Amino acid sequence: MDVKQSFKKMMSVAGAAAGLSLFAVTGAIAAPNPNFHIYIAYGQSNMAGNGDIVPAEDQVNPPKNFIMLASHNANASQRSGKTNQSFKTGEWVAAIPPMFHPFENLSPADYFGRAMVDSLPGVTVGIIPVAIGAVSIRAFDKDQYEAYFRGDGKDIMSWGWPKDYDNNPPGRILELAKKAKEVGVIKGFIFHQGESDGTDANWRKTVYKTYKDVIDALGLDENEVPFVAGELLQEGNNCCGSKNGGIRELKNNFKKFGLASSKGLQGNGKDPYHFGRAGVIELGKRYCSEMLKLIDKTIDPNAPPVDLVDPSKSVVPDEPPEEYGPYTEAIAIPGKVQAENYNKGGAEKAYHDESKGNEGGKLRKDDVDIYQPNMGITVGHNQKGEWLKYTVKVEADGDYEISALVAGENGTGGFKLYMDDKQIGDEIVNDGKGFESFSEVSGGKATLKKGEHELKLEITNDWIDIDYVEFKVAKDSVPDGIVKVRLDMTEAESNYSVYDMHGKKLGTFSAKGMADAMDLVKADAKLRKQSQGVFFIRKDGALHTKKVVVYE
Repeated sequence: MDVKQSFKKMMSVAGAAAGLSLFAVTGAIAAPNPNFHIYIAYGQSNMAGNGDIVPAEDQVNPPKNFIMLASHNANASQRSGKTNQSFKTGEWVAAIPPMFHPFENLSPADYFGRAMVDSLPGVTVGIIPVAIGAVSIRAFDKDQYEAYFRGDGKDIMSWGWPKDYDNNPPGRILELAKKAKEVGVIKGFIFHQGESDGTDANWRKTVYKTYKDVIDALGLDENEVPFVAGELLQEGNNCCGSKNGGIRELKNNFKKFGLASSKGLQGNGKDPYHFGRAGVIELGKRYCSEMLKLIDKTIDPNAPPVDLVDPSKSVVPDEPPEEYGPYTEAIAIPGKVQAENYNKGGAEKAYHDESKGNEGGKLRKDDVDIYQPNMGITVGHNQKGEWLKYTVKVEADGDYEISALVAGENGTGGFKLYMDDKQIGDEIVNDGKGFESFSEVSGGKATLKKGEHELKLEITNDWIDIDYVEFKVAKDSVPDGIVKVRLDMTEAESNYSVYDMHGKKLGTFSAKGMADAMDLVKADAKLRKQSQGVFFIRKDGALHTKKVVVYE
């Protein structure tokens, strides 16, 4: 199994868990707003907030396009500084410090969010803030937090700080992240912790686990959700600067990792653990600089502005589902059924796919994985249980030979065909020569009836890439309808129409035959640009359609 197939198999479980990420809002089907970027911020006291708050700068005016998903209940009178903002757990509110506990102060997350907004016009940033001073990394491990708070962390539990998160910090992160994912995109994690632990291999493994548990539970992709860790205080009289080497080694645990340096950042002058206000602000900006190197910064110009009070009011309406039916028109048999031309209609009607997203990124925008390897467009990453449906039109009763152009390297990946839910032909299996080596494999014979039918292609075993399935009139059986078509064929000039890959008609012209028509189309630069190099040609009045792929 090659790397791409292994990755597909791995991600299929996460994709199934994630579902379609769609939810109902005021009766309409909608999707998360792609311009609402949400970050999970967690760790211990430096993340929770130890910089001095200056109310006139930090609290009087809500920061521009920066909100938080409240992780606890707080009355304004309880909160540090001078703010009249109160909130309850699970509410979206302006990101005014303190964000993590009522008694905390300014966090790097405060100026991380402000810097991200300034760097990405058109984006709204959201923070999920969960941090507790003095805790071990075990406080954020879903499999260790309970034992930790009963043991080494019992003093912290007695102080009441974990109570803000119902004594379950990892559970609160996940609860809020699920809510946030409904309206925005989880873009990354920012993390600051280590003063209470050694930053050895076991610590690094646990840090990664706290991230991976959330990623897996949300059905996210590690390759798309970066993790940025911050160094500990290293200037002046510090407790833990020697641990920064271990923090830097986290790069070996993560697929996408950034390091916010603490070099030159001064402490608060009161203790050896915490940054002062200026250091907190600069560290937040450094988190921002690292995150910007790692995320996709694409802005969707068609998405509405994020509603800062209720982001669920600014999700993106989905396009109505396609009506079930042929991708362009019923596919003629005899002829080739191109694998990528499965019916319109969406998941569970026109296809079933085990993982989210088009891994190959070609042609169509649903979950079927379409590639363009060293030849034409193909459907790949096919796993057992997946299926595709096609509307076909058989020209005449008779016997037909079945074959398919396929590739694979295990010699076992295969599929079966069904016509109107009845199996036809034999199972087609790849020959194991590799995913870049396509070969024609026989699928036996089938007796078909004239007319329009539904053809189903069902994967029987991982992994096989499919270019097309072809039906030819059996050599010992030439149906009457086909004979008539052949008698009518002539090399005199006829009219031909050319279509793009979405079925849009691009023009009509005359040619002496299909070969001549194909040559004319290939030579037309304007047509190549219009159709992105993929054409369908049809002789007017005929049932056959010919696909042409031109490589630029």
